[in-house]
Amino acid sequence: MPLKSAKADDTPLAAQLSREIEGEVLFDAFSRGRYSTDASVYQIQPIGVVVPRTRQDVLATIQIAAEHGVPLLPRGAGTSQCGQTVGEALVVDASKFLRKVRTFRPSERTVSVDPGIVLDELNRFLKPHGLFFPIDVSTSSRATIGGMAGNNSVGARSLHYGHMVDNVIGIQAVLADGTLLDCRPQGAPQTERRTGTGRLGSLTERMRTLYELNAEEIDRRFPKVARNVAGYNIDRLGREDLNLAELLVGSEGTLAWFQELELALQPIPERKVLGICHFPTFHAAMESVKHIIRLDPAATELIDRTVLELAAEIPAFSASLRTFIRGSPVAVLLVEFAGDDLDEQLRNLDRLEELMGDLGLPGSVLRAESAALQARVWSLRKAALNIVMSMKGDGKPISFVEDCAVPLENLADYTQRLTDVFSRHGTTGTWYAHAGAGCLHVRPILNLKADGDVANWRSIASAAHELVREYKGTHSGEHGDGLVRSEFLEPILGTQIVSAFREVKDSFDPDGRFNPGKIIDPPLMDDRSLLRFSDRYQPLKHKEALDWSAWGGLYRATEMCNNNGACRKARGGVMCPSFRVTQNEKHVTRGRANSLRLALTGQLPADALTSRELYETMDLCVGCKACKRECPTGVDVYRMKIEFLSAYRERRGLGLRDRIIAFLPRYAPWAARFAPLANAATGSRLLSGLRESLVGITARRTLPAWRRDTFRGAGGNSTRDDAAAERSSAAATTVNGATGDGAAGDAEVVLLADTFTTYFECETATAAVNVLTAAGYRVATPLPAGGGRPLCCGRTFLNAGLVEEARAEARRVIETLRPYVERGVPIVGLEPSCLLTLRDEFAAMLPGEETAQLAERAMLFEEFLAAENDAGRLNLPLKALAQKRMLLHGHCHQKAFDQVSNVESVLRLIPGAEVELIESGCCGMAGSFGYEAEHYETSMKMAELDLLPRVRKADGDTLIVADGTSCRTQINHGTGRDAMHVARVMELALEVS
Repeated sequence: MPLKSAKADDTPLAAQLSREIEGEVLFDAFSRGRYSTDASVYQIQPIGVVVPRTRQDVLATIQIAAEHGVPLLPRGAGTSQCGQTVGEALVVDASKFLRKVRTFRPSERTVSVDPGIVLDELNRFLKPHGLFFPIDVSTSSRATIGGMAGNNSVGARSLHYGHMVDNVIGIQAVLADGTLLDCRPQGAPQTERRTGTGRLGSLTERMRTLYELNAEEIDRRFPKVARNVAGYNIDRLGREDLNLAELLVGSEGTLAWFQELELALQPIPERKVLGICHFPTFHAAMESVKHIIRLDPAATELIDRTVLELAAEIPAFSASLRTFIRGSPVAVLLVEFAGDDLDEQLRNLDRLEELMGDLGLPGSVLRAESAALQARVWSLRKAALNIVMSMKGDGKPISFVEDCAVPLENLADYTQRLTDVFSRHGTTGTWYAHAGAGCLHVRPILNLKADGDVANWRSIASAAHELVREYKGTHSGEHGDGLVRSEFLEPILGTQIVSAFREVKDSFDPDGRFNPGKIIDPPLMDDRSLLRFSDRYQPLKHKEALDWSAWGGLYRATEMCNNNGACRKARGGVMCPSFRVTQNEKHVTRGRANSLRLALTGQLPADALTSRELYETMDLCVGCKACKRECPTGVDVYRMKIEFLSAYRERRGLGLRDRIIAFLPRYAPWAARFAPLANAATGSRLLSGLRESLVGITARRTLPAWRRDTFRGAGGNSTRDDAAAERSSAAATTVNGATGDGAAGDAEVVLLADTFTTYFECETATAAVNVLTAAGYRVATPLPAGGGRPLCCGRTFLNAGLVEEARAEARRVIETLRPYVERGVPIVGLEPSCLLTLRDEFAAMLPGEETAQLAERAMLFEEFLAAENDAGRLNLPLKALAQKRMLLHGHCHQKAFDQVSNVESVLRLIPGAEVELIESGCCGMAGSFGYEAEHYETSMKMAELDLLPRVRKADGDTLIVADGTSCRTQINHGTGRDAMHVARVMELALEVS
């Protein structure tokens, strides 16, 4: 059944929460839908969601929930693999506001933090002090410290630094009755702030007694492996300095809310080196681990062939992969050595090479000694989970036996026997992760939409757990129990241990308020009603405006989001600019994909697909395409937004502002003809205010000025395709978008001038013509047969959801350029968002051979010059500029298509040029987005994250380079500095004879 819509005042609980807390109270259907999933296979609608702004909000929420008899579910980034962060409860999300560093003692190497602070953010704070928090989980860009503690997280370097529990000094915890406990080692200075009396002391004594009663069984049944996070950490209760914080760590939100956590820090190792060991067989890799571990590495991590092959198909990893993988290995082991002495670490690499030779694999180690190469390798390893989930189709690698850990001496046999189990069930598995700890992440490929594979799911789990018991390992080595493994605690650890777990739960949470159904009294792992693909999952009939055949339909494309949350990162790359500003689940890539999936599969109220709620969900997507590149599973939300807007416009029509912006390419010739009048109508302050109130275009920006001196093509007159057709068919054949061997000579190039360059910045197009001509190319600027307005990529129509109008523009482009494409002439564009439409959205609108051939020929100006230079064909006479320093901002689409490096290389052709790339995300302008009154503030906040502060720091002698029209507009508006397209910079550097 679809969720019943609920607003904040629809229920007594929601109404009271709204009155009594400062934070956000989210009880509407879309919000509950977005919080119904994590990175597991489960989907459970919460009662509601609270995003507390303060600690007092948390205390009030706990009290109000108790009054209403409602359970609570603490949540951080929501990236659980086992279903810990979904449930029929009131979700309390700490990740938006509760993210402060409370107390920092660098001399003592400790820090106290809120539960919502993200690991990478914490380590950025600590880095200037030479310290870091060493539990380096692969989700470090979004994993919260509270979530890591709740899950007892274990990083890649656990061989050296241990588990989360080994690095948490104390926890201030709030129990379900409001009691506030300060849990620290016994004998350490501590306080108890409470509503009751003596609760900390009584809990401590009860846990000590529990351990004494069960010590023998704990010693007998708890696995003796490097990693074990199954159940509660009752094995630590026997320590003389008993610390209840160690029991709370790994409790999966079932015992208390973590208000503050004190952490032990470590000095950042001065030197790290990495050996990448290549193996011809998986068994050989597993056999080698027990030998490699004797070298005392800081980390020994596995990546199998499946991960490598999938990574090769993902733009964000394909290029870097070639820098550290040799040949076609079945598996590689990443062996890291770390310390303060570089020479010692290099000797360790020598010993690793010698060992591999002794194992019959000489020459199999690639040495990664530079920090840059190591970063590329670890980036791939951290993304391994998402990479394996990038498989298209209904069959997915499923997490349920992936954290089994066994003693190293049994690792090779265990992996072989588990592979045989998969084979008997007609499937295979993917393998990666912590080989040195005997804990390999393995995911058999199953289709949980099919009854047969749901049955296989349980059967494989049972067989795997039997192997674990045989080898005296654990079924839960890293990712915890949650919904998928809690059921098996008793078969693995025995009735007595699980009874002890129940006493822990009853002692801390006697009414069962916190996260019910995890560890204690769990449902069956394969309860179909709890699964994402349950009986309620009913894909609706939907007329798709774009081609989604590669995924098997739009709804299957939304299923590519596995909720692992890479889109929630705060730094590095572009994804996701709106989330970086708002920190709302609603405005992140996975929030949008989940909302659309729920709407497409009948799990939201009727007409959700064309609802205002879904419009608001998609509204802040600026079309940066970062998710297309940076999401390891390739979730392309911008394309999904186009699809949504198409359906939305069909039902609700097009507003005046959207119509004005969308149809600009069609009326631009007339506006340019009457430029003074058009500018007068948009330029005055009085009319600007009227424009904002009537049309919704902000008065706080100056609109671009129409010009009469528009770009009229190479030589001042655009060529037409009839003339092009008469050109010699013997023109030089091109390879990869470049002319044949030798100098450019009289080779032909098409310059595709976009609408904005043509009518607002014609000097950029003129500069491109001059540069290409100086390099010896004949520049053609074709118009459609019979004349008419210039070609247009149709992006303004796509941004408005007018797919048919955009398709018409795409046809004009394909037909006009056909003669050039057939002869292999490069099609060179200036505006990234326009030119790259030919390589992306054209294929979604008009799939076919002609579109594919055009995409192969379509190149950005800098891409063409870089390719010609690399081929030794570029003969461009250049001189040094007075302004040698250049600060470069890459357009989002350049980043999405890995084109920014081409701008850098072309600028460096200028003698003496000093080019610095701004590490920036989206500029925030995004075409019309920054002009829209309701988006102005968001637009500026995006720009202020990285771009504008860096530009302001640049001195007046520094050239600011940005290829995007929007980017240049935003830079000028926010800093008063003028930025230039690379074509204009190159024109300035031309050596005039």
